[in-house]
Amino acid sequence: MSEIEIYCDGGCRGNHVKNNIGAWGVVLIYKGIIKEISGGAINTTNNKMELTAAIVGLSSIKNKDVPTKVYLDSAYVLNGITNWIYGWRKNGFKDSKKQPVKNRELWEDLYNLKCKFKNIDFIKVKGHSSNAGNNRADELCNIEMDKLIKE
Repeated sequence: MSEIEIYCDGGCRGNHVKNNIGAWGVVLIYKGIIKEISGGAINTTNNKMELTAAIVGLSSIKNKDVPTKVYLDSAYVLNGITNWIYGWRKNGFKDSKKQPVKNRELWEDLYNLKCKFKNIDFIKVKGHSSNAGNNRADELCNIEMDKLIKE
């Protein structure tokens, strides 16, 4: 059986500054067919956009039995969904300093989606390098942010 490849990226111009703009981009590849999805937001954070990209990408997959590889350049999302999430869930979504985990709703959404897949891997790629899928997801993200500037 072929596998689904999902390339996710998110970004924010003016991260943590009032009236900033952010966006996310997703590239899905299955059996040579490419689908691109993107969107933007105002007053957001880079981390929210990275999480949103992964959530949208996984939400777009109808057949959760197909092996799926999620490529992302965010160590935050990779570590969160493959490692930290288990401790957070066990500790009532408190971090190691006993503080509420930021972006809890997004983490819960991503975890719930992940659990629906029979065979899923999250793979870290270097951003802004030679990975064509990640580079295209980044381009989609920047196109969306440029649209928000013009509005």
